[in-house]
Amino acid sequence: MRLVLGVLIVTLVAADASAQPRIVDLAASNGVTLKATLYPASSRGPGVLLLHQCNRERSAWNDLAQRLSSAGLHVLTMDLRGYGDSGGGRFNQLPRAEQLKQQGLWPADIDLAFQYLASQPNVMRDSIGVGGASCGVNNAVQTARRHPEVKSLVLLSGTTDLEGRRLLRAGRRIPTFLALADDDEFPVSVATTQWLYSLTATPEKKLVRYSTGGHGADMFRPHPELITAIVDWFRATLVPNADRAPLRADSSEAVKESALLALMDEPGGTSKVAAQLAEARKRNPNATLFPEPVVNTIGYEHLQAGDVAHALEVFRLNVEAFPKSPNAYDSLSDGYLAAGQRELARVNAQKALDLLPTATDVPTAFRDTIRESAEGKLKELSGPRR
Repeated sequence: MRLVLGVLIVTLVAADASAQPRIVDLAASNGVTLKATLYPASSRGPGVLLLHQCNRERSAWNDLAQRLSSAGLHVLTMDLRGYGDSGGGRFNQLPRAEQLKQQGLWPADIDLAFQYLASQPNVMRDSIGVGGASCGVNNAVQTARRHPEVKSLVLLSGTTDLEGRRLLRAGRRIPTFLALADDDEFPVSVATTQWLYSLTATPEKKLVRYSTGGHGADMFRPHPELITAIVDWFRATLVPNADRAPLRADSSEAVKESALLALMDEPGGTSKVAAQLAEARKRNPNATLFPEPVVNTIGYEHLQAGDVAHALEVFRLNVEAFPKSPNAYDSLSDGYLAAGQRELARVNAQKALDLLPTATDVPTAFRDTIRESAEGKLKELSGPRR
């Protein structure tokens, strides 16, 4: 047994071990052992780290990992803390507060896996690709933020946060491949994946869109050609002197909705989107132009980043586009509360409650969440100013 970077390697097949997948134990913080699988190539080549979605485990990548290994890339898949064979409390069984705490440990866990992959003798450590699905999309983009060795990304059915979007829009120009299916079980992923494609600045990007196929790595089963496309992508963007040039963006794939979402992150962008909404409303009084949940997320990300003024602009725009949405008003109330505008926070929290009885399209569980949030603010705002 050989100890490297706190990693205990257990070989599954003794014969020709260098060419066979092998299980890896990663010694992470708090005494947790992370399980990973290394798929080595037969010779020196780039590395690829694959990060699973939060409703699957590392086994979702098996077919892709094998194909990448056969194509000359060294691949590592890992189970996140709380998933699959890795230690830690089962993520989906934890209370929300504990989930957030566990998520806070994922970056260090992923870095441990990244370092292990890059330390392998035949891996070109300055040419690493990272793939992620669903929540793995943000994990992949954040890994690229932390590691300049990351030279290529594959992002399936997901999104990233404000800092991740800044990297894609204005940071290192990392070739980026994205894919989605219109029948995604999480419909917001359709909008967010298109959004990421639109804002990604590099011309070396590609968006693959299917009418059916599901969420994240689930698309591989009905669309085995997606695996081939990803293998081609990583070879083209990571392998020196590859036999094909990197795929180039097709501007026809960009959709107006995604461009508007990208604009909302920019200073002054919200007012430009508002003007486009007003113009569209002249032709169609019910025009919306963008998805409410995504815009809500943008607002909260700016709020969490301390840019309260920008967050308020986004929340106001969402209310303008969706004037019958109790959630839009509740979020606007949060924005006003953060800005210290207590009366406007109270008015909008009450508006959220007033709209709930007629918001029949809001699922029951979410209605309860909105009610609890709005009533909590009203209770806080009725007390003495602190």
